[in-house]
Amino acid sequence: MNYFIEVIVPLSLPKTFTYRVLENEFAFIKKGMRIAVPFGKNKIYTAVAIDLHQNEPTLYEAKEIHQILDEKPIVNEFQINHWFWIASYYMCNIGDVYRGALPSALLLESETVISQNKETFVDESSFNDDEFLIYEALQHQSSLKVQNIIDILNKKTVLPVIQKLINKNIISLQEEIHEEYKPKLVKYIRLHQQYQKEENLIVLLDSLKSEKRKNLVLHYFQLQAQERQPVSVKQLTETAQASVAIVKALVDKQIFEEYFIQEDRVNFDKNKIENELTLSQAQQQAYDEISNSFGEKEVCLLHGVTSSGKTEIYTKLIENYIADEKQVLYLLPEIALTTQLVARLTQHFGNKVAVFHSKYSNNERVEVWNSVNQNLESAQIVIGARSALFLPFNNLGLIIVDEEHEQTFKQQDPAPRYHARDAAIVLANAHQAKVLLGSATPSIETYYNANSEKFGLVTLTERFGKVQMPEIELVDLKDSYFRKKMKGHFSSTLIDKITEAFANNEQVILFQNRRGFSPVLECMTCGHVPQCPQCDVSLTYHKYKNQLRCHYCGHSMAKPTNCHVCSSVDLETKGFGTEQIELELAELFPQRNIKRMDQDTTRGKYSFEKIIDSFKNREIDVLVGTQMLAKGLDFDNVSLVGIMNADNMLYHPDFRAFERSFQMMTQVAGRSGRAEKRGKVIIQTYNPLHNIIQQVTNNDYGGMYKEQLYERKIYHYPPFYRLIKLTLKHRDFEKLKEGSMWLYQVLQQNLSIPVLGPEEPAIGRIRNEYIRTIMIKMPGDASIQGTKKTIQKILNSFDLVSQYRAIKVTVNVDFY
Repeated sequence: MNYFIEVIVPLSLPKTFTYRVLENEFAFIKKGMRIAVPFGKNKIYTAVAIDLHQNEPTLYEAKEIHQILDEKPIVNEFQINHWFWIASYYMCNIGDVYRGALPSALLLESETVISQNKETFVDESSFNDDEFLIYEALQHQSSLKVQNIIDILNKKTVLPVIQKLINKNIISLQEEIHEEYKPKLVKYIRLHQQYQKEENLIVLLDSLKSEKRKNLVLHYFQLQAQERQPVSVKQLTETAQASVAIVKALVDKQIFEEYFIQEDRVNFDKNKIENELTLSQAQQQAYDEISNSFGEKEVCLLHGVTSSGKTEIYTKLIENYIADEKQVLYLLPEIALTTQLVARLTQHFGNKVAVFHSKYSNNERVEVWNSVNQNLESAQIVIGARSALFLPFNNLGLIIVDEEHEQTFKQQDPAPRYHARDAAIVLANAHQAKVLLGSATPSIETYYNANSEKFGLVTLTERFGKVQMPEIELVDLKDSYFRKKMKGHFSSTLIDKITEAFANNEQVILFQNRRGFSPVLECMTCGHVPQCPQCDVSLTYHKYKNQLRCHYCGHSMAKPTNCHVCSSVDLETKGFGTEQIELELAELFPQRNIKRMDQDTTRGKYSFEKIIDSFKNREIDVLVGTQMLAKGLDFDNVSLVGIMNADNMLYHPDFRAFERSFQMMTQVAGRSGRAEKRGKVIIQTYNPLHNIIQQVTNNDYGGMYKEQLYERKIYHYPPFYRLIKLTLKHRDFEKLKEGSMWLYQVLQQNLSIPVLGPEEPAIGRIRNEYIRTIMIKMPGDASIQGTKKTIQKILNSFDLVSQYRAIKVTVNVDFY
């Protein structure tokens, strides 16, 4: 008898492959185990078994497997089915999905580079011979490939040995740089317990001989009375103009005691963690409505205004599912948000929470993977960005997709180009789990589904603790420039409000959707604008590095002193980015601490957390940033939000520009006034009467939804039509033009639905490759599977035309 297994190989290939196994292996292997298989001439890859059978392949001779890597399956059937769904729905190869789904430490291949972990203590006596040989080789060489290890040990079955060394933390894979982030602790000070009584206090003040010490204690009372919040050592020494030594002396004498607070300054009660979660009346009502909705529908949308306390409702729901011993997945759009949320949830659920996203090291990700697979208590709740969707859940009860409108849930590159929200709904369906989508500004498709009874809909209209919605004021830039009421890019209204916020000791957030200093440098004599040599975009001027940079391919050059065309020295910058605002602010308020948060300042692994931490600790007065700020961050001391120019979001060549602008502005505005005091939002715009801006001002989501829906219906856009975008790239302009025309004509002949194109996008060349796009619109009633099969067939035949083979085609389904 012949025995075969069907495996998926982690390469961009559309089909599965058959390998030959022995009878005892056939009895041992289960679906979902990893198998090392030879592929191509002499490469080894980690494949996953998805089926066992006895049908010999007809087109090729089945090779034998190398070895079995697992004792138990590390992937379950739910996942395998989900992968196949993603591959067929998003029109990508199953190999891509498999490679995207597994942490790279589980995908060893002959090209993987391995190096030694220098920090780990090594006990050489615990190694067996093979492990010792690898360890010894790493003493002489900084890194080895799996292929080299095969040569050293002179045998083919080396992957388990490597896996053991990875588990012992002796070696690590090349792709990771690992560092721990420690949140900044701020040192605070308070009077010792015994001096809380008044009579002891008087005795204390009399007993202090040194004037300096007495002065310090008096200053402490003064600060305590003014601020009514914890007094930090830094603050005390600055106000009393005393040295840290005096504080230390008073601590040694047990008059003061020091304590640390990590980021949260709201928590006065030093050891109280509330275990009983009490919901406000509005929250309780929303919670009950969600529970009822889950009785009838699989998916429910929670539409709650910013700062309405959605997280508390989620927490309450999670409690229920955990009590039933179900697993819960909590998806967030942005890695940066996980840090804030993890703190809140671990306080409540202790160590039942696991975190999974791409900034974690390989070993940590494998650990979470295994805990979820074994259904351990330590991973009952998984918080993560979109990749957490692929974890091996086997008992899923609830998926929460927070801020479901965020475009970061959609993966753009590389394949699989899936949308985490939609894929989560399909996954939940397989597990018979429920999905809760939460957002203050739901995406139009989701709201449409909720309105047409496909999803449940629960609305929360008041902010938590009855805090008022921020007051929004519009500033007409045309008018302000005309009346000379502008300083740089700041209207006098905005400057007044910032000054007022500073006077009240409050913080300010300023939003500008462009990084760098200015997007265009123009010669005033001949009008030349420096362009990127590899992309069709102008170079952005970055002042702090004094260079011009391309934001698409990273090409940079020093800022020219004179024009490259006519040698004139009269060069001017046009437009403005976050860097310019930061500099202008520093001139207007020289004594304030101003920081900016954009892609340039958050390159490092933990730079994001550091900025957020110091903003929470009130060390930063103004935070200037791009859309990173619009995500659900929670600062309780921000009383003013300024949107520097609302217009550059509105006029994008994108059918979602208006919806996105509304979401972005509402979300940014929602960062203001989240505590007792009502917040202010100032929106600077050239077009204060624009519908979207009026809708943001009146917080009128319904109006925006109706208007956009009407337009989408007329112009055949989602939710009425589904879109598939084909992007073709090639270095040769003429060949690309020909190829895209060929593809367009064949698609048009074979499909009875609108096919648009081939269109040159707004940026027609990136990294020296020209780009053309073709858009296919599928009406809601068309057979989706059938259409996709036709498209796939046409793409396959396009690939067979020899002169077009070099053109890269990517398919993006629901690309928005």
